[in-house]
Amino acid sequence: MYNFIKKQITADYFQQRFYNDGQRFVAWYLRNVLFRDMNETRDDITDGADDKQIDAIIIDDDNSIVRIIQGKFIQSGVVDAEPLREVLSSWIQIKDLSRLQNVANAKLQRKLSELAAALDEDYEVSFELITTGKLTESAQNDLEIFQKELAKLGENDDFDATIHVIDDDEIRRRYEYAIESDNPSINFKLSLSGSKFMFHEIAGTPVIVAALPLKECIKLPGIKDGTLFQKNVRQSLGSSNTVNKGIRNTITGDKRSDFFFFHNGITALCNKMDLDNETLSLHGLSVVNGCQSLNTILSCSETVKKVDDSFILVRFYEIPQRDRADKISIYTNSQSAVKARDLRSNDKRVLAIKKAYELKYPSGYFVTKRGEAAPADRNKDHVVELSGFAKNLVAWHSQRPNLSYGETKIFDKYFETLFKNKDYSPANVFALNLWMNSVFKTWVTENPLNLNETLLSMRAYAPYHHLYAIAMCFSISNNQSERVPSPSKSYEISMASGMVAEIVKVAGISLNMALEAAANEQQPANRVFSPQNWIKSKSCLSGINGAIRNYFSMLPMMPGGAEIKKKLTEATALKSEDFEYRWSAD
Repeated sequence: MYNFIKKQITADYFQQRFYNDGQRFVAWYLRNVLFRDMNETRDDITDGADDKQIDAIIIDDDNSIVRIIQGKFIQSGVVDAEPLREVLSSWIQIKDLSRLQNVANAKLQRKLSELAAALDEDYEVSFELITTGKLTESAQNDLEIFQKELAKLGENDDFDATIHVIDDDEIRRRYEYAIESDNPSINFKLSLSGSKFMFHEIAGTPVIVAALPLKECIKLPGIKDGTLFQKNVRQSLGSSNTVNKGIRNTITGDKRSDFFFFHNGITALCNKMDLDNETLSLHGLSVVNGCQSLNTILSCSETVKKVDDSFILVRFYEIPQRDRADKISIYTNSQSAVKARDLRSNDKRVLAIKKAYELKYPSGYFVTKRGEAAPADRNKDHVVELSGFAKNLVAWHSQRPNLSYGETKIFDKYFETLFKNKDYSPANVFALNLWMNSVFKTWVTENPLNLNETLLSMRAYAPYHHLYAIAMCFSISNNQSERVPSPSKSYEISMASGMVAEIVKVAGISLNMALEAAANEQQPANRVFSPQNWIKSKSCLSGINGAIRNYFSMLPMMPGGAEIKKKLTEATALKSEDFEYRWSAD
């Protein structure tokens, strides 16, 4: 992998934006394995003088996880314990964020401010050493000790974390799956030589039940990056989850030989499986029940590799039918709490909105379940996804785009407010989706609105502020700043006047101006301006509103501005009854 990556980082993007091959290696990993875009990658990198052994920090709001990365790009092929100690050092320093922020470089200071906000939301923390080498035997022993120590400390500490080494082989495997991400399919050959197993056929379905050694489990591909759990109703809940702590304690304690009896087992589906002697070939493998367990087992990988007396029950089913696989995924996860987002997918109000929308717009489809795909004959521009729809509601009707990134809160704390009306207009569902589609067309690599690079690095949540700004263009233009315009009425009049793109442009420019104005404000002593924290705060809304008003007032002074303002006024002119009071979400 070293030579392969060495060649790839000669590309202009890596050479022009990063100062050495170590930075370029981390950037390559972020771009090609973690799917960070160019702006996010540059923002994530903290490597440099006073980086305090932290090369990158990735805040993943969608999965509520923080990845703290240390990279070692080496050709020799051998990695000793020193890089692991550097990772551990970063963990110790993050325990005291205020001190670390005082001695860190400017980029790291800003990311630490964002990290603090994530820790307040109980995000999982994953320390990851990525290297093109392999650990020496002594380093493997140190990794095992570190994993055990982190597990013990997590029991008596609010700050819970895991440590992982992503070596040459694991980078290769992750990269190979990443390049197939548009049509992910995991094929794997599993040795059952050390397992007790039996083959049976039930209801016409091939079934293999095996008592699988834990050390074989960690060989399954796609655990940490989540590709193994495509059909699962949820991803990892983090190491701080009570059940996961119990699993970890059993593995590292003196009762690991009883693990088989303590655990309910894992359910794995595949499109096809073949058993040849003691080798099980699995095609299209996906685990639908066992995500938490496998992630926890992986977090104790070095202990697991050395034990022969710990087993887990695994059920392999050959289920090529998608609808049947979805039902198995839902039913097998009913024994423990599923996240609010998944439980709400079958809420009667959600289903009522889905039914009404699909009746009115036969070309559209309302996706309610995670992992569900719209039928191939539907117009992709008319496909609405429940999570995105809820985030749009928060940004438009509640006027709180700073809350749109928090999926957990949306489907728990704010759900009753957002979905109180099962008769929500299908036309509004349709219009919100079209508005958001128009927004995302401007958040592309070409950057047609010349948005600030820092703003582009926040693509996971800043577009919802863009959507909010569109709504405020109508409210401010009609002197209804305390009320919210109808999504369908606003889109209808904008479309009729051919001004949809112009309104999206005005809203985007105003958002950009608000960020730059906030960045130029004087900060209190020992404080660093964090764009990520600003965009997640309610204070950013007044800045956006002020920028929209300034833009409208400055238009007549621009070349051709008077004519543009006239068109904008006509394209945003709504009746009083086309507005309503915002839905309270805070």
